[in-house]
Amino acid sequence: MAGGIDYSDNEHQVFDRMQMLKAFDETKAGVKGLTDSGLLEIPEIFVRPPDELAAEESTYIKTQIQVPVIDLSEIENSDMRKKIVEEARIASETWGFFQVANHGIPQTVLDGMIDGIRDFNEQNIEEKKKYYSRDNARRVRFNSSYDLFTSATASWRDSLTISFSGPDPIDEDELPPSCRESSLEYSKHVEKFGNTLLGILSEAMGLKSDHLEKMECSKGHRLGAHYYPPCPKPELAIGTTKHSDPGFLTILLQTQINTCLQVLYQGQWVDIHPIPGALVINIGDLLQLVSNGRFRSSTHRAIASLTGPRISVVCFFSGPANGSTIYGPIKELLSEENPPKYRDVVLGEYVIKFLTTGLDNYRALDYYKV
Repeated sequence: MAGGIDYSDNEHQVFDRMQMLKAFDETKAGVKGLTDSGLLEIPEIFVRPPDELAAEESTYIKTQIQVPVIDLSEIENSDMRKKIVEEARIASETWGFFQVANHGIPQTVLDGMIDGIRDFNEQNIEEKKKYYSRDNARRVRFNSSYDLFTSATASWRDSLTISFSGPDPIDEDELPPSCRESSLEYSKHVEKFGNTLLGILSEAMGLKSDHLEKMECSKGHRLGAHYYPPCPKPELAIGTTKHSDPGFLTILLQTQINTCLQVLYQGQWVDIHPIPGALVINIGDLLQLVSNGRFRSSTHRAIASLTGPRISVVCFFSGPANGSTIYGPIKELLSEENPPKYRDVVLGEYVIKFLTTGLDNYRALDYYKV
């Protein structure tokens, strides 16, 4: 008995976990706050379930296999463009991931973005706390694990989210001074590059190069800037749990310090080694849906590391923010031999399902299969 209430062991464990989660969240200091305190063990909320830890030996094998790398330096050359489109098609149909080199975004812009996120996370904690929020309506918010209260394991990372979606431009004063200029500059470049990629992927499906852009796949985008502090017990924790991305297309910028990003390929976790100056591209669930399963949205994760911090900046292209747009398999890709594999989705309902489900349990495409 506790206060006149009889808890079963399971109920008591759930209650204790919720109390720990709330206590951690209320510090508003994130995971970096824990590491700054000098802890040698990780709190229980960050320890993965026993069955997940046991599965590591069979699903992670060191391999020489690498995700495809595509050189975009001659994208304006018509003959080379055909080769690039073909490489993107094969990568999108098999891996759902590829890296791009010579993409045109200046190295100074990439470095500035990473430095800005480092400065934000390593500044005075009281300044960071001004941005701490779990209100998804806020266009700029800082927190640790957006799904902290719904996932099985808290992620070993802190995140600054900046949304450039919406009918009005973002108010620059909402952005933290430490990364204001760098975020605005990177956003401008990555938005343009996103449309370049969507043009390549449109052609890879045999469509006109502006097809996906006209579908408003790139209308509005969101930056997720993740700071992964060093972890004293990386084998027990997870940086970002396994998941697929819900949107159309993701562009990832990462530091070179550690190889932590992994993609699930043919039942095995494969490391995606950072390449200086390159960006990692992956297909999202919505692009798999509108391509009627032709392109693959692959499960991926970020492991924790004893060294760090690792910093990544992810740009999500997820369609218009109004939420009323309906997406389904592209009609030009359908035939008697290739009927629709997915139902149409209302974007707003789709997004709500994502935001209210723990990342480790989110399987969007399963809900919409015909």
